[in-house]
Amino acid sequence: MLPHPLVTRLKFARSEMVRCLEGLSDADARRRFEPMNCISWIIGHLANQEHRYWVLWAQGQNLAPDLNKQVGYGQPASTPPLEEMWTVWHTVTGAADEYLDTLTAEGLQTHLERNGKPLLESIGTMLLRNTYHYWFHIGEAHAIRQLLGHPDLPQFVGDMAQAVYRLEGGEPPP
Repeated sequence: MLPHPLVTRLKFARSEMVRCLEGLSDADARRRFEPMNCISWIIGHLANQEHRYWVLWAQGQNLAPDLNKQVGYGQPASTPPLEEMWTVWHTVTGAADEYLDTLTAEGLQTHLERNGKPLLESIGTMLLRNTYHYWFHIGEAHAIRQLLGHPDLPQFVGDMAQAVYRLEGGEPPP
């Protein structure tokens, strides 16, 4: 079974972030141009949202208990090590995919619960929010790389072969 098209879009946004950050050194990833956060923070921050939505709330697993304190919204600025943030991002997105790959059109209309109460946004809206969050920070990370003077940065948007348009539940067009 193919993932729901909204899940495919999230996975494509993730792949574009990875492509945007290829070849980045730890020193450059930890450099801040205030008031922006650094790129390693961005990676951890996006992992934190996925962890909260798709791992903690959807599956009841807490794979990164200290991540929100380190890179969560409203927390003090930090400059975490790049390798550490990539490791947690890969761990979290792998666990998130176990849930995301099961979503159906009907399931996207339901609501996750937190503390026994349904969240205000549907799972589908949360999935859109997560995807748009990636695009916001991809642009920010790309701008930081420009400020760092990195030449030959990738052009957006890249190869869409893995994210072609298809109807819900349908195969890609020929």
